[in-house]
Amino acid sequence: MPSAPPAGPEQRPIATVDIVLVTLHEDGLRLCLQRREYDPHGGALALIGGYVRPEEDADIEASARRILAAKARLDGLYLEQVRSFGGPDRDPRGWSIAVVYLALVPEERLAAAEAAGAPPFERVDPDRCPPLPFDHDRLIAAALARLRSKASYSTLPAFLLGEQFTLPELKAVYEKAMGAQLNDSAFRRKLMEMQILEEVDAKATATAERKRPAQLYRLARRALTEFDRTV
Repeated sequence: MPSAPPAGPEQRPIATVDIVLVTLHEDGLRLCLQRREYDPHGGALALIGGYVRPEEDADIEASARRILAAKARLDGLYLEQVRSFGGPDRDPRGWSIAVVYLALVPEERLAAAEAAGAPPFERVDPDRCPPLPFDHDRLIAAALARLRSKASYSTLPAFLLGEQFTLPELKAVYEKAMGAQLNDSAFRRKLMEMQILEEVDAKATATAERKRPAQLYRLARRALTEFDRTV
């Protein structure tokens, strides 16, 4: 018969939420990192994260949204739980569990948050990411894999843009999220057939690259929509 465990204080794991915040740059996706204020690893670039607070948070997503608002001055973002990581070796403070979220933010929202007093964000190319504390590299890899996979069969990439966009802008963000080139006419035809966009009663301003004003669109539903086929 197995012996009973030794008596002593019950050990409880550290519970945190870590957020892989992604924005869009001209030449690709960027991770949005901040410098840690406190030890361990004080001053190091890291994911935005914080402790779960049972007395405040209705659920784990509420924890994530509270942390984004407090540490990044961001609210109303697309947010998706990716997975959890746990173990005794993740954090020098003890046995820990981290629930990882993917969050998407348009660059203009990020700049506005910085202007409103958020700690500055370091926009880092995922392919040139510096060494990060804890196991944040694993967390980032899991979140980016989710983004690249889901981008091919949902409206997920559109949440990296503002509410209104042109079709060339939308195609470009899909290509950057998926890491693949798309046929222009096939992309346009598939999106129109799936009826996920609606025209806006306005046109984008002409630019040097775009000689004529282009039609603006927005998502027919601001919630994520999954497709029955890939784009």
